Amino acid sequence: MTITGASLIRATGLAAIMAGIIFAAIQPIHPADVLASVTSSYWTVIMVLKLVMCFLFLFAIAGLYARQLEEAGWLGLAGALLFSLCWMLQIGYVFTELFILPAMATAAPSFVDSFLGIVNGRPGEMAIGALGPVYGVLGILYLLGGLCLGIATFRAGVLPRWPAGLLAITALLTPLAALLPHEVQRLAAVPMGLAFAWLGYALWSERRVDASRVAQAAGPSLSQTAAG
Repeated sequence: MTITGASLIRATGLAAIMAGIIFAAIQPIHPADVLASVTSSYWTVIMVLKLVMCFLFLFAIAGLYARQLEEAGWLGLAGALLFSLCWMLQIGYVFTELFILPAMATAAPSFVDSFLGIVNGRPGEMAIGALGPVYGVLGILYLLGGLCLGIATFRAGVLPRWPAGLLAITALLTPLAALLPHEVQRLAAVPMGLAFAWLGYALWSERRVDASRVAQAAGPSLSQTAAG
């Protein structure tokens, strides 16, 4: 099978569907960000899903931008870069949650508590350097990247505008989630995941429709050639 640009972009659509579904699905079932959770098998399963999700997001964002390269313009490029950088940084934190925190739960519980405090809003006793501020930068990138990419996609009109608008609005309202209890904050991310999965489906199904049209257009011509 020949790999073409169209087939790669269609594959990014599948990646966007998977990333969006995982992102939306894990929010209501995410284990509590406390010391007792990090040594459980359930924690491991969720963190593995999150790590896979981060890489899927990076692949998907590249495809979404490539599909509307000319139409999205500089705003689309800025959104794609900022949103990608957000997930690149997220990989580091998820890697720590998956491989480092369980190993240190017994040896250095104060470090684990302090690290989890970045997320749950309850600072621990140990100073963890730049990990806290960088996580704040990650949140800003999430907001600006999702907002710019959503607006650029909406304006480009290549992909459906409804999920593009939902992506932008969800990103814009992200700071308001900080006012909610930590257990509820995660639910605010569900619309973002659904919007991304929706855009991915549009990207994936669009390529299928294009291929079907080409086959239908070629069918009569081939039949005529054979008849001639």
